Amino acid sequence: MSSSTLVYEGRRAQVCARARDYLELTKPKIAVLELATVVVAGLLARWGGSEMTVLLHAVVGTALVAASASAWNQWIEWEVDASMSRTADRPLPAGRLSRREVAWFGTVTVAFGVGYLLVYVNLLTAALGLAAWALYAWVYTPLKTRTWLNTVVGAVAGAMPVLIGWAAVGGSFGLPAAILFVIVFLWQFPHFMAIAWIYRREYGDAGMQMLTVVDPTGRRAGLQAFLAAAALVPVSLLPTVVSFAGAAPFAAALGLAQLACALGFMIARSDASARLLLRASLVYLPALLAWLMLGPFLS
Repeated sequence: MSSSTLVYEGRRAQVCARARDYLELTKPKIAVLELATVVVAGLLARWGGSEMTVLLHAVVGTALVAASASAWNQWIEWEVDASMSRTADRPLPAGRLSRREVAWFGTVTVAFGVGYLLVYVNLLTAALGLAAWALYAWVYTPLKTRTWLNTVVGAVAGAMPVLIGWAAVGGSFGLPAAILFVIVFLWQFPHFMAIAWIYRREYGDAGMQMLTVVDPTGRRAGLQAFLAAAALVPVSLLPTVVSFAGAAPFAAALGLAQLACALGFMIARSDASARLLLRASLVYLPALLAWLMLGPFLS
């Protein structure tokens, strides 16, 4: 192999590694679920009449805004991330990206994202995207080291994609939008509490005020996870009541399964029960969103 080829391959490897670091900065696993929520909300808002081009534009713009929120989240928390083994290898604490590079990335992506939503979707969608960005990056993130109520704020930010998708297609905000928002909001408590228990020691050492740190017994976290999972059972049946999706039987089964896992976590408060609840939550929301879309065809 010639020296020029070696140089080319070396540069190519560097470019690919840097691209992977920027991709990791966007927290792609979280972003995928957020974007799926935007799509589902848009489809349900105008079932059978959604303009797919507008919805696609909403997904692109939201992806940019979400990428920025994740980048600023890591910019703010870089010292905390460096102190925890689960996050120490992220691009910023590991030194693969500088704080300046992350700040530029976060600034450019939010500017382009909000601008894209404004030009190709509508003003309300752009405003909701900017509000979700600010709530996640500049309210929820700083609160994580100040109060256990950060989870509530994070749950609101996490449910904002519902409103973004709904507004993108010009849907009128009413009971259906509120129901879907509450479903996504409530789902985050079993999900977050399971994660907070599994990583409670790391969170505590890093100074993060999660409920499992404030109350090391886990009783309050277990109760919160259980109550939210219990509330999700009747709330997830409401789409059928208001006749915008035929999801009742499957939604009930999903909700009861997650509720059983939440009850197990509340009673046992063990890593095993928390991991089971976490897996259940990761099945619950994608499955419910899929069923909400497919329900009218299957009922």
